Amino acid sequence: MMPSKQITLFEPIRDRKHAPSLVDQAADAIEQAIRGRVFRPGMALPSIRQFARDHGLSTFTVMAAYGRLVAQGLLQARPGADYRVTVRRRAEVPAVSTWVAPQVGPSWLLSDVFADHSISIKAGCGWLPPDWHNEAGLQQSLRQLARVPVGQMTSYGHPLGYHPLREHIVECLGEQGLEAQPDQVLLTHGATQALDVVVRTVLRPGDEVVVESPCYANLLQILHMNGVVVHSVPRTREGVCIDTLQRLARAHSIKAVFVTTVLHNPTGASFSMAGAFQLLQLAEQYDLLVIEDDVSREMLGSPAPLLAALGGTERVIYVSGFSKNVMPSMRVGYLLCSGDIFQACARTKMSLGLTSAQMMERAVYQVLRQGRHGAYMRRVRERLALAHDAVAARLHEHGFEIHTEPGAGLFLWARPARVTARQGALGLAARALRDGIWLAPGAYFDPQGEDTAWFRFNVAYSGHPRLWRFFREAQAMRR
Repeated sequence: MMPSKQITLFEPIRDRKHAPSLVDQAADAIEQAIRGRVFRPGMALPSIRQFARDHGLSTFTVMAAYGRLVAQGLLQARPGADYRVTVRRRAEVPAVSTWVAPQVGPSWLLSDVFADHSISIKAGCGWLPPDWHNEAGLQQSLRQLARVPVGQMTSYGHPLGYHPLREHIVECLGEQGLEAQPDQVLLTHGATQALDVVVRTVLRPGDEVVVESPCYANLLQILHMNGVVVHSVPRTREGVCIDTLQRLARAHSIKAVFVTTVLHNPTGASFSMAGAFQLLQLAEQYDLLVIEDDVSREMLGSPAPLLAALGGTERVIYVSGFSKNVMPSMRVGYLLCSGDIFQACARTKMSLGLTSAQMMERAVYQVLRQGRHGAYMRRVRERLALAHDAVAARLHEHGFEIHTEPGAGLFLWARPARVTARQGALGLAARALRDGIWLAPGAYFDPQGEDTAWFRFNVAYSGHPRLWRFFREAQAMRR
């Protein structure tokens, strides 16, 4: 049973401020067509390319929509063939009305969420929508990779990673004022692995460190798993609270401080130059190692302090990656530092998993060296700026307090005016999840795991009307 050669299920709404993402629109339209038996059980859907042509969409958008429906059990994928509507007996898979939401918690956030396509509104996620990515650049990169002789990729690769990419990183950082050599760059399986390598190399169980509050959730898990004692310092709009950090440095044997310089996850704040110098002066005074997490700099598009350039790579270990500006599935990150610490980090990386994935490193390098990557990032920054304006307006309209309004990057950090810290946000997030809405409550990012009233909003995913209808209904129930 085959569909007609051309089926138009919907007209995409390309209103970046108010419409759902194109992936959401496509998935919803196909689901309605299945419910309405336009596509009947066993029927093959149009190919990804055909559906994309019929609706004026990218193939990445359609692939993501089909993938979501496969995860929901509405479609079946036949490798190398097609996608077909699932054939079910009446007693088999429960109807959508009886779908059971996953349980909110750190385990779901750190593992299951990445494979969970059943959530239609991902307001709390940490990545760009699939249809925002540089499809042409990625396809060209993969075509070029396919032409590389097999003999060049049969070994494990260099322990430090693909040399041309390391050269490219050094060149780009040099434009930011950070002078380094390729042999100071260690490529890793994403920036998160780079943080893990640093923690395993420079810290031991019982060592004391300082993190920001709120803090990148995965870093907290890495530190806890390695038995590190964690203290926290409030994150401000200018950097970190220097008074609190100084009190901690005086009272404890602090070995390192972890900070995000630009477009902090989750608040979206960036260090001012004054805040950067104050941190580095205190680090020098108390002999603190600074680990700078800087994965979102390219999303800012304007000058910002770079701690590794200001303080030197013996005081600062620099960590970054390409999940935000290339693609999350291309797990390529890196760290940069000097001397004995760098050599020890390279040994740790090899002990954990030998070399990193050179094929992915080659692919990322091809994307970055193309002339179109800069234009792509300018478009991303423009779209994010529009999304920031729209979501900030919605948050104010619904009575939220916003920590910082950067107008750039992925995140806004906000809390409802009528929810106190004592009431918390986990319960509200659990209710939202039952409605197919993923919120990221403050407890995920709190070093002590406290159920605060704050939420992280990904502005690229937070324009769906159903999200704001949920908050209006929740506010009405609290009155």
